[in-house]
Amino acid sequence: MLKLSDFDYSLPKELIAKYPLKQRDEARLLVLNRAQGTIEHRIFKDILDYLQKNDLLVVNATKVLPSRLIGSRITGGRVDVLLLSQKRGLTFAALIRPGRIKIKEKILFNGKNIYAEVTDKNEVTFFAKDIDEVYGLGKMPLPPYIKREPEDLDDIYYQTVYAKDKGSVASPTAGLHFTKELMGQIKDKGANITKVTLHISYSTFKPVKVEDISTHKMEKEYFCVSQDAQRLIRETRANNARIFAVGTTSLRTLETYASLGIEEGYTDLFIYPGYKFKAVDCLLTNFHLPRTTLFILACAFATEGFIRKAYQEAIDKGYRFYSYGDAMLII
Repeated sequence: MLKLSDFDYSLPKELIAKYPLKQRDEARLLVLNRAQGTIEHRIFKDILDYLQKNDLLVVNATKVLPSRLIGSRITGGRVDVLLLSQKRGLTFAALIRPGRIKIKEKILFNGKNIYAEVTDKNEVTFFAKDIDEVYGLGKMPLPPYIKREPEDLDDIYYQTVYAKDKGSVASPTAGLHFTKELMGQIKDKGANITKVTLHISYSTFKPVKVEDISTHKMEKEYFCVSQDAQRLIRETRANNARIFAVGTTSLRTLETYASLGIEEGYTDLFIYPGYKFKAVDCLLTNFHLPRTTLFILACAFATEGFIRKAYQEAIDKGYRFYSYGDAMLII
């Protein structure tokens, strides 16, 4: 049995990155070579050194919605609302804090011009003009471990430079390190770049609560593999080149497509040690929280022992962790 407790580690709190780097591609890059068992310390823009002609870089083009809203009760007191998904009209599945708010209670936004009513457990209905007006009240939904309020800079830095398809409540953070200039340099080198989409749900933050991780159930998330991506995947294989997944979400999308042959739909694929990878040769990812599906996936891709060794080296050398932190390339 694979135990959840086997995927734990200790991280000094000061290594959790609270702010992004001004220059995205100046983040540090820890490079793990699985064949050689080596670890290198580079700068993110050095990823160019590891890409070869005809290699394919696959990015997640999802765009983060400004889904964190701050309102107030009629009787006073702050209310935090995280919009998870649109259920119907202006009714949303949502996380509401504090939890003592009752059904039929109203939450005021933007003074008293717009309000929402709690219509069910974890559900709010807005009385507003349209969905754009609702999201116009929102801010970037920074993860809970970033202990600060969202700021204007997060509107820029918590999105990838290629974000296009609105739908996520979290950023595909491995892609945050790319600049348009670096992507141009990658293409100039003869490597290809293509986009897939996976809309990240709250399950990204949801803790695994079962000790036997094989019994953990992922929530379904929408994905799409474009015709262009399908064509480039075929060409990459025909050229005996490699497929690089940018982030765990791109990897899960590609593995779902390879396993099921479905180009669009919903995936609940949970990857843990023992999984046989069918589509992805190399993985670019950030450093993940312990006891999460993301950390478990990284262990599946590079073995638990190698990932533990790499994480400890990153900690010892003061790497920045989590969403706004540094990156890891596994080849």
